[in-house]
Amino acid sequence: MGRVTDLDSFAPLLGPEGQTLLAALRDHDPAQELAVVSRLRRDHPAELVTAAVGQARLRQRAVAKFGADAYRMYFTPHGVEQSTRAAVGTHRATRLKALGVRSVADLCSGIGGDAIALARAGISVLAVDRDPLTAAVARANAEALGLADLVEVRCADVADIDTTPYDAVFVDPARRGGRGRIFDPEAYSPPLSWAVEAARKAPHAALKVAPGIPHEAVPEDAEAEWISDGGDVKEAVLWFGTEPGARRATLLPSGAALTGRGLPDPAVRPLGRYLYEPDGAVIRAHLVAEFAQEVDGGLIDPTIAYVTADALLPTPYAAAYEITDELPFNLKKLKALLREREVGNLTVKKRGSAVEPEEIRRKVKPKGPNAATVLLTRVAGAPTMLIGRPAKG
Repeated sequence: MGRVTDLDSFAPLLGPEGQTLLAALRDHDPAQELAVVSRLRRDHPAELVTAAVGQARLRQRAVAKFGADAYRMYFTPHGVEQSTRAAVGTHRATRLKALGVRSVADLCSGIGGDAIALARAGISVLAVDRDPLTAAVARANAEALGLADLVEVRCADVADIDTTPYDAVFVDPARRGGRGRIFDPEAYSPPLSWAVEAARKAPHAALKVAPGIPHEAVPEDAEAEWISDGGDVKEAVLWFGTEPGARRATLLPSGAALTGRGLPDPAVRPLGRYLYEPDGAVIRAHLVAEFAQEVDGGLIDPTIAYVTADALLPTPYAAAYEITDELPFNLKKLKALLREREVGNLTVKKRGSAVEPEEIRRKVKPKGPNAATVLLTRVAGAPTMLIGRPAKG
């Protein structure tokens, strides 16, 4: 069904009738959408109803990123996909505030998610986007959240912006094109090289990039930070004016941060009683060696980011499992073992295995009152099944 695609259909949503429709649609059930639209069109213009329904749908999708604020905000389809989670934006804004930053030029600001986080940290923001509708949405979001005094929205090409009056620059290049995600940093819009040059002109800067950015693409004068939220890696940030060459993994919501110390790869050692699964941000930041040192562990295989140790040490940087069995990959043996132990609640994880977890569940048909975790991996190069349970420390 319809969605906001131009200024002519967006502007009426900000008026009294549009606000009434959005309020009525706040908790609408998408399965009942046709009936809801038919009912609302009896009393409201069809185009306005279509725009409101599209906006209500986008708001529901955006709750995962913005929480309850999403129901007061406005979105475009691309804006929902591209925008930063509120928790990640808050983390970045907090770091900039700690650096003494009082003003930021937010280039490629999109629907204003980062500008909102910066403004809530007490930082004044110039939010720039070249798309008129996106700029209008960002302006509406600043108004809706009571931040208009701190957020100036400008519809312009970022290349035309003089950033010298600002303490910091934040750039969030578009990383999606007509064919989906863009993996080449020079194919970003604007290209990473342009963003880096803009960053170097400011006292401080933060560039949002994809978490899969090759380490060799990180400039030597930048700090690279990989950020996960709730265990999912969300993005990487290139920082300028902080610690050149540093590598950091930050885990939200705790804020725990592991920093690189230039350690060599951990040694491979025999499987111990415990297996640690490092957070994805730790792996992306190439900090498995730093993590392994923290838990006095080693790798189970030179190509697999599982760390094994004999002792259980508390750590925010990994999930830990107590391993009870180590078996060569064999579905018949796994099925027999799970049946013997009456395992019905089965969690299957994999790293370095081509076998899909759902395929395992389908074939072993777990049944019973007990629980277990199976980790499909390689140990010293051999396909292996590790059976255990989450460790309790």
